Amino acid sequence: MSKTIALVGKQNASGIQESLAVIADFLTSAGYVAVLEAETAQNIYINSVEIMTAADIGLYADAAIVLGGDGTMLGIARQLAPYSVPLIGINQGRLGFMTDIPLDRMIPVLADILAGECDSERRSLLEGEVIRDEQVVFFGLAFNDVVVSRGAGSGMVELKVNVNAHFMYNQRSDGLIVATPTGSTAYALSAGGPLLHPNLGGIVLVPIAPHALSNRPIVVSDSSEIIIEIIGGRDISVNFDMQTFATMQHGDRIVIKRSKHTITFMHPEGWSYYDTLREKLHWNEYPSVEGRLK
Repeated sequence: MSKTIALVGKQNASGIQESLAVIADFLTSAGYVAVLEAETAQNIYINSVEIMTAADIGLYADAAIVLGGDGTMLGIARQLAPYSVPLIGINQGRLGFMTDIPLDRMIPVLADILAGECDSERRSLLEGEVIRDEQVVFFGLAFNDVVVSRGAGSGMVELKVNVNAHFMYNQRSDGLIVATPTGSTAYALSAGGPLLHPNLGGIVLVPIAPHALSNRPIVVSDSSEIIIEIIGGRDISVNFDMQTFATMQHGDRIVIKRSKHTITFMHPEGWSYYDTLREKLHWNEYPSVEGRLK
């Protein structure tokens, strides 16, 4: 029986239809069944390619090829997490920590990966519940981070944070980022958080512009249960990967823990996380010897 490979693309990106059509032709000629994810298909038509919802892709696809940037990958990763469908990322965005295959080499690299010449890794997600009056009013999954933050025109928020039923601190700040190792290279990094290797079993808490400079980022075990209670502030919200949102009220609690679901990435053989960091964070750029001596 032919294997089914799903295609997911960044909507309205320049050249996306042509690139997806090339991949679909390659898959068909190689004996695979290519299907197009339903939201992608709203703006893209590829002849003779069946359309499937994310749920159907989860049930029937053997892998999903994601063409776009990290935002595209985040969106589909959360939807497919319950189904354990491996993801292959082709970078048509600007940064691409998770979509690591260059567009100009996608076909030969895809051929190698689908032939089993690849490295795979499993990454964790977070799940969070918003509890109000002892009732769960919102639930979300996050591949990068769960972020509690103030509104654009309001003052600081005051948060009470407990880890595994132990009081950690009250914090006045613009908000708090709770990130996975994958998310440590996203918003958490720009707020001064540490980089966590994806294989590390940790969750990082990073204050956003804290009132007290002694409020520093901290990494806790990924077996921890983190409870954030809203004590004060206005126009407070919580977002999951900046893609799903809930409005918060005083007294609300967000209970965050590692999800039972994981995401599997399939990388080109020889892929290295450190190579990705060097490229994306420009660690390989330094002045020449002559420049350093001036």
